Amino acid sequence: MSDVNKWPDRAIKETENQYTSDEDLQKITVGKLKPHNAPITLTEYDPHWPELFEREANRVRSILGDKIIQLEHVGSTSVPGLCAKPIIDMLLVVEDSADEPSYVPALEAAGYILRVREPEWFEHRLFKGPDTDINLHVFSSGTSEIDRMLRFRDWLRSNEADRKKYAQVKQDLAKNKWRHVQNYADAKTSIVQEIMGRANSGK
Repeated sequence: MSDVNKWPDRAIKETENQYTSDEDLQKITVGKLKPHNAPITLTEYDPHWPELFEREANRVRSILGDKIIQLEHVGSTSVPGLCAKPIIDMLLVVEDSADEPSYVPALEAAGYILRVREPEWFEHRLFKGPDTDINLHVFSSGTSEIDRMLRFRDWLRSNEADRKKYAQVKQDLAKNKWRHVQNYADAKTSIVQEIMGRANSGK
């Protein structure tokens, strides 16, 4: 799971150990957990990222049709000017993400691979794409995490100071050697919470 994390800017659960253990990650991973054991590769913003999202979004729409309630480009690749891992994060909202028979077989038939099943965190599911490097995150309609993801994205799009601050923290952390990409994601929790505080207050 070297290129998969549950969501790059999520707030992690309150635990004594801030970083997710191998055992914890294996519990939610579909298939064998593969350590990353390397720094994180970040690239400068690529104006082609929105095009990759649209291409992938069109494919998902053709597969799931009216089962899709919402489909959004999220994560750092959705924020112009922000450095990112070159992986397109997508948010797919369906009626009930726990109802896998309603959407998983159709996606798998088209080449998508279910990599994460996380019942205890908003019934989150994550797929990798058949060709484009993506993380397709699936949540149920009405889940609070949907609003949080979109608010964080929109705030970074409009607030240059926080966008630069977030980029600097990411670049500093990325230089370290990380056993799993999720450990790097979890290490960003404090800066994400700080920025979300301003996003929620509008200041």
